[in-house]
Order: sequence, then C-alpha cells, then structure tokens
Amino acid sequence: MRHRFRRAGSLAMAGCVAAAGVLMGTGHAGADPAADFSSDDMMETVRDLTEIAPRATGSPGGLEAAEYVADRYRRAGLSDVHFEEVTSYDWTASGAALAVGDSAIDAAPVAHSFIPADAGPGYRTTGTDGLTAPVVDIGTGSVEGVDVRGKIVLFDLDFILPVFGLLPFAEAIHDPDNDRFDPELLFGANPYVTSLESTVRAAQAAGAVGFVGVLAEYFDSNRYHNEYYRRLAMTIPGMWVTRNEGARVRDLLPQNAGNIRIDLTVDRRPVTARTVVGMLPGRSADTVMIQSHHDSVGTGAVEDASGTAEVIALADHYGAEAQRPGASLREKSLMFVTFDTHFTGYQSHMAFVKKYIQDRATPWNIVANATIEHVGKHARIAEDGKLITLDRPEPKGIFENLNLGMKFEMAETLRRNDVRGTTLLNATIPQALGGIPTDASFVLVAGVPTVSLIAGPLYMYDDADTIDKVDTTQLVPVAQFYRDVVDRLDFEPSAGIGLLPGPIR
Repeated sequence: MRHRFRRAGSLAMAGCVAAAGVLMGTGHAGADPAADFSSDDMMETVRDLTEIAPRATGSPGGLEAAEYVADRYRRAGLSDVHFEEVTSYDWTASGAALAVGDSAIDAAPVAHSFIPADAGPGYRTTGTDGLTAPVVDIGTGSVEGVDVRGKIVLFDLDFILPVFGLLPFAEAIHDPDNDRFDPELLFGANPYVTSLESTVRAAQAAGAVGFVGVLAEYFDSNRYHNEYYRRLAMTIPGMWVTRNEGARVRDLLPQNAGNIRIDLTVDRRPVTARTVVGMLPGRSADTVMIQSHHDSVGTGAVEDASGTAEVIALADHYGAEAQRPGASLREKSLMFVTFDTHFTGYQSHMAFVKKYIQDRATPWNIVANATIEHVGKHARIAEDGKLITLDRPEPKGIFENLNLGMKFEMAETLRRNDVRGTTLLNATIPQALGGIPTDASFVLVAGVPTVSLIAGPLYMYDDADTIDKVDTTQLVPVAQFYRDVVDRLDFEPSAGIGLLPGPIR
C-alpha cells in the first residue's frame, strides 16, 4: 500500500457507565474526558485516507481504504472484522467537451449522466461528431410548458435546503458564537439537496437530448461531483459550468444560432463495493451501531475521512477500554461500520439494512445507530467567486429520534463537550416522510433509533475538499459527544431507546 499504517489512537481510558439514570458522560468519573481522544491521532487517520484518495467505489483506492479501515479495526481489538460486498457501478467519463460555435467552454461532465435507461452497465458516446442541438434556457425556471424536445436544456442549479429550512425540526442549539444570527450562515444552502434531479427528470420526460447546468450558487469551480440519484437514470449527457462560464455561454448563443455542442463518452461498469464491519461483543446481542462512510470521489478530507477518523477513534477507545485489566463486558455489543457506495447509489447501505435489520440474518440485533459525517470548517464565496475557508465550524445538525429523556441529556452533552454551532433536529417526521439527508437514512427508515451528525459545507462534493478544510478544533468534542451518547445507550432498555416504542416503529 502507498501509505503507512500509523499507530492507533490515544489509549487513555476511563470506566464505563454502570448504572441506569446516570447523566451522559458522568460514567468517566476520575478520568480526564479530553484524554480519551486526540485531534492529532484523528488527523493522522484523515491524512492516511487522503493519501489513498480518490477512494471511489470499485477503484484501487476504494479497496485500499476498506483494507485500511479493517486493519485499524483489528488493531483496535475488534473481532469478526470483515467486508460486506455488493455490486455497484463505476462511472467513467472521457472525451468531455462543451462548445458554442468555435468557442470552447470550460466545463466538466455531470457525474452519472448519459447512462442506460435501466441504470445497468453500458457504454455510451456522442461520437466523433458530438451532440449539437439548439438550447432552451430556463434559468431558474421550470421545464413545464416549454418545448424542449430535441433540444439541450440550460438551467441554473438551485441549492434548495438552506440552514433555516431545518429550524422547524430544531430541539436544542449549542451556539456560543451566536452564528445562528449570521444571515450568510442562516440562508446558506448545502450542495446535497438540489434541483438537479427534478430538472433532469422533467427535461428527459419532455424529450430533451442533453443539459447544461450552471453552478450559479457555487464558488468558481466546475468540479462538483454530485451523487448518483438512484430514483433517476440520467440517460442524456450533461455538463457543469461555473457561473461565469454560464454567463459566457448565454452571451455566445445568439451569435451561434442558439446551438451548443456536447461531447461525452461514458463507460458504466459493475464493480465490487466493500463495507467494513467490526464487532466488540457485549453481554447481549442488542447492538449499538457506529457508522460513517470511507469512500470519496476526490480527496474527500471532510467527506468523509473526518467521519471515518471519528469511527476509528471510537473503536480505539472502546477496544482499549475492553482490554483494561478487570474490565467487564458492556451490556450491549458495539458494531463499527464504514460504508461504500455513498456516491454511486447506496447499494451497500440497502444491502446492509436488508441483511442486518430487515432479515435479521446475523446474531446482532441493532437497537441504535450513531452516525458521524463531515467535521469541517465553514467556507463562503468571496465577491470574486473564489472559495474562502474560515476558522470556524461549519454549522452541524444532529438528526435524532431518541426518547424524551435522552433528548434532554443530549442537549446538555452538546454543551458540556462544546460541540459548537450544532443543532439537535427531531428526525421523527423526516423518518415518516422517507428519510434524512445523511448516511444513516436507510437505517433510520428501517426503524432503528438514530443519532446522526451531518454538516453541508460548500466544498463537500468538490476537489476543494482537502485536508486543510477539516475542523481540528471539533474532532475531539464530536468524539466525546458520541462516546457519552454510546455510553448512555448501553444501559437504556433497548425497546425504549426511540421516541416511539419499538413495536410502533
């Protein structure tokens, strides 16, 4: 392997929570809570993973990342370390180009566009002559009522979930810096929930032959690596352009009979995805699952080397705790999982839920989930369109649907561990409506009570997601918060963990 395995995380230990009714975190009496985790150790893990990048599903880097996590699990003392393998798809683009007349436009292909209608494997190309067609510019509007048959749709991508859109679900906020009053933060939208799927779906249904998305709300980059939207096979070719290049396209179109040319060749092939699982058995088969995802399209420092580093740090912590002389078994078992296929359709997540939760095809009864994603710095767009990274945390949300007592305790745990700029969000209604915008969505919808931390920095799908974007000041607070939550879950009766009783869920 290209990287070297570094030492496992800090091994300073403290006692388990041993009795019901104890407030989260107080089970570590006599120990320095900050000594349980090391920001430097977690950053070494992040660095290891970024050196492996890109960690794309089915790629050599993806396999190496899975092997790296498995090795770290074993070093932490976990048992039954193994891969759960499933088929996913690699999407490789070549020969991508965009032009208006004789003018080349700086563009990048839209990930997972131009694939077969059945979303299976296939090779598709616009050929040596490319695809030339008239453009219909809908801007921020809709395809509805517009004649796009045989045409290329030009549209402005809309990020449609600003921070304030989550406030109706807010239960508690820890925000000592008063960032919640910053309009730039409040109205800033994350790049996960966008208008891409709805726009392309409507364009295809109306007979469009291609599309060009203008990254109107993005910084000066066209390296926006969108996920695969599994409910839509984008069968037509698509290209991304920056805000400035979009304006240039619009200026050039009248001089070129309103036509644009797209060149794109796509090879979609089946590959093996690997989810990494490791166990720390307790006295019962009831299991708390600790989760992130290790795959990435680019460097993927914040998404999600940072989340994987947190999972590994927790594995180190609990593995060392179990090996302490005189240590007793935890009441519940712990399962550590890092997923693949986050960007290629979530096939790993769906297969895991079917095997472990729906079919109960293993000895483990998953009664709670703790998911960690994106411990990153906040970034904004400067007046010149460049990305500026700030030394303050990206606003974080924790979707959860635990019982009322644990909700109150988690609010206090956020404050005590100083997980800054973080809002507890009630996940009960989103669960009923189909899920949450996190890696834990499938587990939540399957009925498992969940505590899922997520952030949506502007750069998270971009090549700009480099190691300098990781918020080192929040790595330890997040780990401590999850340690306290997991310790508290250990003595909560399994059937009563969720806001709704188990039979109703």
